[in-house]
Amino acid sequence: MREHNYGQARTVGTPTPPRHEPKHGRGLKEIREIIRRTTIGDQAKHTATAIFEALGAAEAKIHNRSVDKIHFHEVGAVDAMVDIVCAAVGSAALGVDEIVCSPLNVGGGTVRCAHGVLPVPVPATVELLQGAPVYSSGPQVELVTPTGAAIVKTLAKRFASFPAMTIEKSGYGAGTRDFSGHANVLRLTIGESQAEHAGNISNETIAVLEANLDDLSPQVFGYVVERLLEEGALDTFALPVQMKKNRPGMLLTVLAKPEDASRLARIIFTETTTLGVRRREEQRHALARKWITVATRWGNVRLKIASINGTVTNYAPEYEDCRKLAAEHHVPLKSVMQEALQGYLTRTAE
Repeated sequence: MREHNYGQARTVGTPTPPRHEPKHGRGLKEIREIIRRTTIGDQAKHTATAIFEALGAAEAKIHNRSVDKIHFHEVGAVDAMVDIVCAAVGSAALGVDEIVCSPLNVGGGTVRCAHGVLPVPVPATVELLQGAPVYSSGPQVELVTPTGAAIVKTLAKRFASFPAMTIEKSGYGAGTRDFSGHANVLRLTIGESQAEHAGNISNETIAVLEANLDDLSPQVFGYVVERLLEEGALDTFALPVQMKKNRPGMLLTVLAKPEDASRLARIIFTETTTLGVRRREEQRHALARKWITVATRWGNVRLKIASINGTVTNYAPEYEDCRKLAAEHHVPLKSVMQEALQGYLTRTAE
């Protein structure tokens, strides 16, 4: 897999003085038409439009209006349109499978815009970067604008520290403003994921959430686990622990993608009695995997296949598929699972 990584020292989107826009700015419909009439490739057109639509959705939510009623003011200016279209064209030209972005330094202080003086990061930037890892350090200026936030939100597949990769190329873009002790530089690095050279074993960063629970109903606990999985948790599990004052309790652990961690933590807070959720990041090695479907006398069952360098190391029928068929046809669950496995082994032997 070819990966592209944004470096850590950056100003994403160029902070500029207030622009003198037309009274109502440009609407999304007008911007879509401008992009449609350009001579750039279809992929770049689609990406540029998606970036503006992300901006529009953020502004619409902030102003509590329909996205079709939103006018873009600053982001509708020519230079911002050039930024977005060029980012779309550049991302298409890179020819990479995945864009990874490191945590974003949003800056601080205040900025003057069409709506007056606003705190940094401005509301649109905050809305766009929900789920992304951010921090504030260094110069008290706007380091991530709504334009930059929309570009990153649309292009980046995930946020993580520098990925395991064999570096092939790198490039730097420097802003015009000089900050004391902070390089106003954006770095892009292209390389081959090490998963391609390590038997298709991927190395990824995951978030681990933990909470101690000693006064939660078992029925509620089961519901919380099911909801966390439905909301995107990679896995959840619990261990019995001895709490203070010798009370028995449970340690709830949730594995999640870093961009989902904050949202899942909110679910833990709202659905359980805990007053604190611990969070840390860990590295996870994962085998390449795929799904296949096999037929049984009761219906189709999916199997998860894991492999290294094309050699199958693990395979297992999907529990929910087997459970559903067993319940519908009033047969033992183990019979459905055994027939699904036999179907897979028969197929591989042919």
